[in-house]
Amino acid sequence: MLAPERRGGGRSGGESYDDGEDEDVSEVLLSVLAQHGQVGLCFYDSKDSTLHFMTDAPDNHELHLVARIVQEVRPNVLITSAKQERCMTRYLQKLASNPDYKPEVVTYPYMDFGLEVGKQRLLSANLPFLPASVSEKDKMSYLSSCISFDSPLMLRSLGALLKCLDRRRVGVELEDSSVGVPILQLLAYTLKGVVKIDSDTYSILQIFKSELHPSVYKLNSGEKEGFSLYGILNRCRCKFGSRLLRQWFLRPTRDQAVLNRRQEVIHFFTLPHNSDCLNTLQSSLRNIRNIPTLLRRMSLSHTKVTDWQSLYKTVYSAVCIRDTVRHLPQCIKLFRDISEGFSDDLQHVAALITRIVNFEASVAENRFTVKPNVDPQIDEKKRQMMGLSDFLTDVARRELEHLDPRIPSCCVIYIPLIGFLLSVPRLPSMIEKEDFEVDGLDFMFLSEDRLHYRSQRTKELDDLLGDLHCDTRDMETAIMTQLQTAVLERSGSLYKVLELCAELDCLMAMSSASQEYGYVSAKTTHRRKISITNGRHPLLEVCSPVFVANSFDSTDFNGRVKIITGPNSSGKSIYLKQVGLIVFMALIGSNVPAKEAEIGLVDGIFTRMQSRESVSVGLSTFMIDLNQMAQALNSSTGNSLVLIDEFGKGTNTVDGLSLLAASVSFWLRKASVNVPHVLLATNFHSLLQLGLLPSSEMLSLLTLETALDGNELVFLYQLKEGICRSSYAANIATLAGLPANLVQRGLEVSELYRTGKPIKCVDGASCDEKANRCKNIVEMFLKLDLDDKSIDVQSFLKEEILSSAGELLNQRDI
Repeated sequence: MLAPERRGGGRSGGESYDDGEDEDVSEVLLSVLAQHGQVGLCFYDSKDSTLHFMTDAPDNHELHLVARIVQEVRPNVLITSAKQERCMTRYLQKLASNPDYKPEVVTYPYMDFGLEVGKQRLLSANLPFLPASVSEKDKMSYLSSCISFDSPLMLRSLGALLKCLDRRRVGVELEDSSVGVPILQLLAYTLKGVVKIDSDTYSILQIFKSELHPSVYKLNSGEKEGFSLYGILNRCRCKFGSRLLRQWFLRPTRDQAVLNRRQEVIHFFTLPHNSDCLNTLQSSLRNIRNIPTLLRRMSLSHTKVTDWQSLYKTVYSAVCIRDTVRHLPQCIKLFRDISEGFSDDLQHVAALITRIVNFEASVAENRFTVKPNVDPQIDEKKRQMMGLSDFLTDVARRELEHLDPRIPSCCVIYIPLIGFLLSVPRLPSMIEKEDFEVDGLDFMFLSEDRLHYRSQRTKELDDLLGDLHCDTRDMETAIMTQLQTAVLERSGSLYKVLELCAELDCLMAMSSASQEYGYVSAKTTHRRKISITNGRHPLLEVCSPVFVANSFDSTDFNGRVKIITGPNSSGKSIYLKQVGLIVFMALIGSNVPAKEAEIGLVDGIFTRMQSRESVSVGLSTFMIDLNQMAQALNSSTGNSLVLIDEFGKGTNTVDGLSLLAASVSFWLRKASVNVPHVLLATNFHSLLQLGLLPSSEMLSLLTLETALDGNELVFLYQLKEGICRSSYAANIATLAGLPANLVQRGLEVSELYRTGKPIKCVDGASCDEKANRCKNIVEMFLKLDLDDKSIDVQSFLKEEILSSAGELLNQRDI
């Protein structure tokens, strides 16, 4: 459901109010937990004692989602974990610096955000709308139908919120301590304009599908995206584009301005004459690197040579993107934002890096190295070091003349932080440390059978040349620090580059998919209408050589509840998912697989299509099916899309049919403005044949066309108005390869059941087998020679005739 409008601004918990305003004042407590790029949160509003919860959602390093929610909810108290990620610390600091709005921040130990702690506190909460005698199991069953237990961060933040409510006694300050803070409502919260879709719907529609990576080298590195809608639309060239596209998928929007912004870019790049521009921009996007990581390393002075290379490629490519986009129509808002947002700061950073960093030398020496003519002092020291080798050789030659004649050779070496040393080979006679002493030389150390000394000449070299290497590195490091500071001062421009490049990458990716698969732009409207002409399933058409397109039309007042009947395998489930996927694609701004489409901006997509197990909640499959149906019945509005497939099959026929009829009647008896777009597929033909539904203009009956070619059932997959009179189970069983005699027996039982005649059990032995046994008995009896005295007729009758006859009697119809 849409988030309710918040009242008033935030305040600290200790602020007082005038008595006349107490009735209108509410206290809002928000609990939030951010971990590994995901956010879970919930909040309590004391004005109406309502607990709002939001399913776990992705957020970026600046917590834009949290900031947007705080802006909408305006909590008085913000609860979070004392053990928090750096992004949350930064956000709280930023929030504290806001002079206009400063909520009270409460931190609890990390253990108070435990998953089981959250569940137990929820079970122990004061829920007046539940009977006092309700069991814990029934309570859990009810709560699982209201709250998504697949959102661990939300459940953990809920535990901390309930602890804070109990400690502060919000709304029950004057009551006895045994009275808990009441929770009168549990409501799902979404951002204004964000479409509500739960995790089951994402799985059922195959919007995402994670698979283990097939490479043995990446088995421990996580999962890869399988065959899914996200998989076929994600053609992004940089990982930030892929990440943003996933966020769009997780937060489809009803914001017409956002959708228009995306659609105009996609339309531009789907035009054939703009393909060269698209390829050029996508090539540049490949070089957009991990800007947040680069800036973080720079702030810690941990920058590597590869980081400078990545930053230069990123900035240079961003400038190329800006120059390319400036030649495109500036009436398109994203192009205008890039032209203006990619400021001259980028040119300045690129020029600084080009002028200062010597990439070739940096790679060779594996350290930051500056180019010539950047600093005269560095150039002078490098010139000194370049001629140092020959000079030291000459010094060593002169030193050798004054050494003991037994020493065959020597050299002068330079060691950073130590200075210049005279190195000579170790003689066989030099065994003890006392043997290392040489007149006129100060012994320093022994290394790999070479003795190192400091001589008068090497001391003079230290004074003359100083610590060239260290001085040069220190000076280059100082220049690198200055360059880092210059880059960090322009970090805002770099983050803007990342944000706009990711958006451009997403839209060009969807444009490429649209061109390849023949999608068209959907017209989005605020009308309560969904009209799809010749729609196609975006996943099935990719892997199927032939696909039959079908239309869908749900208007303001007619045919909003559609019931589809038809044989199994006729395409009912595919059609339901096709409609759901096309609507979803329109809500992320993508083109859609259809001839044309007009999509009303729905506020939620609800499904009851696929049973799943839930070990963590401990509910049966049918109970989970009921929970899914309860979500659709309780949370859908006149602007929602509801997809239901074979509801009621998890229990006996009568109960399942009754629940289905009651659910559909619930919608049909509503005022037309409150009836959602309902698409229901069922094999309960009695629902229509027995007249279990009220007559209504809202009801539309559809079926998928089939034809019989002799005894063979042919699926035409074409939607038409009408009712399917038979499930054609026998024909489908034959197509599936079941034995013919089994299918025939099934038809016999079905006919007996339909006509009300008694059904008798039969043995598996066929009539032919019985006839052969009878024939064998008769032949054995005819061959019997009754005149032969050696034959015991009674034994023959007992052993052969009667035993065979007994078997046949046992095999008769009972």
